[in-house]
Amino acid sequence: MVEEIVDSGVGAGPKSAKSNGKPTNLVPLSGETESAARVITGIAELDRVTGGGFVKGSTLLVGGDPGIGKSTLLLQSAAALAGRGKRVIYVSGEEAVAQVRLRAQRLGLGEADVMLAAETNVEIILATLENGPPPDLVIIDSIQTLWTDRVDSAPGTVTQVRTSAQALTRVAKKSGAAVVLVGHVTKDGQIAGPRVVEHMVDAVLYFEGDSSHTFRILRGVKNRYGATDEIGVFAMTERGLEQVANPSALFLDQRDQDAAGSAVFAGMEGTRPLLIEIQALVAPSPLGTPRRAVVGWDNSRLSMVLAVLETRCGVRIGANDIYLNVAGGLKISEPAADLAVAAALISSLTGAALPPDAVFFGEISLAGGVRPVVHGALRLREAQKLGFKSVATGRLSAADRTTGLEVTEYGQLAEMVSRIAAQGKMPVREEDVW
Repeated sequence: MVEEIVDSGVGAGPKSAKSNGKPTNLVPLSGETESAARVITGIAELDRVTGGGFVKGSTLLVGGDPGIGKSTLLLQSAAALAGRGKRVIYVSGEEAVAQVRLRAQRLGLGEADVMLAAETNVEIILATLENGPPPDLVIIDSIQTLWTDRVDSAPGTVTQVRTSAQALTRVAKKSGAAVVLVGHVTKDGQIAGPRVVEHMVDAVLYFEGDSSHTFRILRGVKNRYGATDEIGVFAMTERGLEQVANPSALFLDQRDQDAAGSAVFAGMEGTRPLLIEIQALVAPSPLGTPRRAVVGWDNSRLSMVLAVLETRCGVRIGANDIYLNVAGGLKISEPAADLAVAAALISSLTGAALPPDAVFFGEISLAGGVRPVVHGALRLREAQKLGFKSVATGRLSAADRTTGLEVTEYGQLAEMVSRIAAQGKMPVREEDVW
């Protein structure tokens, strides 16, 4: 019996090796580098979010609500890679092999050359990965079901999840295989388990959406080998998840162009411009404390916009019930949506429908000014591509100006409020009241 000492390194635990007191090797920063080799799936939306495909030797964590389509997307990506001649191993800790095969047949992927396993023990999984040719992609569904002999606790606990993720990360770095871990989420949408797992992996992807909409958003919140906040748009069909080539047309498909309270926002999700409809409803409140309901946007950001409209623009809006919705179930967080939200609120309050061929983007300051935002040229080109004629925004630089669009640059929010209110059916400011 000879004890085998495993060398330390990325992903090594305190029990994997004994310290012998020898110094480690130091290398200069200015050395030769190798470009990150990627495993391209062929699913364009997935490759966009990952930065061009799965990086060999990397670990990805995919989270999302139950039934959102995580396993479906990963099974489709596994079949796509297997069709390109890659060796793919799919390890399920929640379903039996027969159940995975049944789902694959329902998706039309029953003949894909993907190796399956139903196992939850980490040591057995590691031994399986070392037995045979090295895989190109390993999918673990899910990390909360795994357990290891090194710790004495139930599967899903903090210690088990951390230790299992650490062992799989080390295998990815050592073998060069891309490892994808599926993680459960809590009630507030965060990935369950210790946050240290998100720091250990190379990329974290969130799968967003709800049962009331057919499309799903794959969002990258961390990526060491690509851009963060990149999104991929999919539509859930009977044959699985299908890519959406033009998300802006999807979000604006059923827009009520002549309805008051509807504004089109030219936003950015990562490096992709998107046109999104923002709906607002301002109604008289019978309550002492008016309601504020926001879907898809920051509630505190809405309160700030309302305060600026009241204080800087003299708009009487605070005593009303206010409902704000980002159409299609998309969640946006960038401050550039302030101007579109303000336009939708004033349009609903006055009953004046905004021009159907106009888009809005710009950040509102607490002083009532409209600040310019980044990527103005990309936003304008996306609006022009979809047939929009006019744009309302802050000050644009010379490089962001695009010919063929009627651009209205506002320095103060009150200028846009006066322009919309002039077309409305009811006064909104103190000086307009008789």
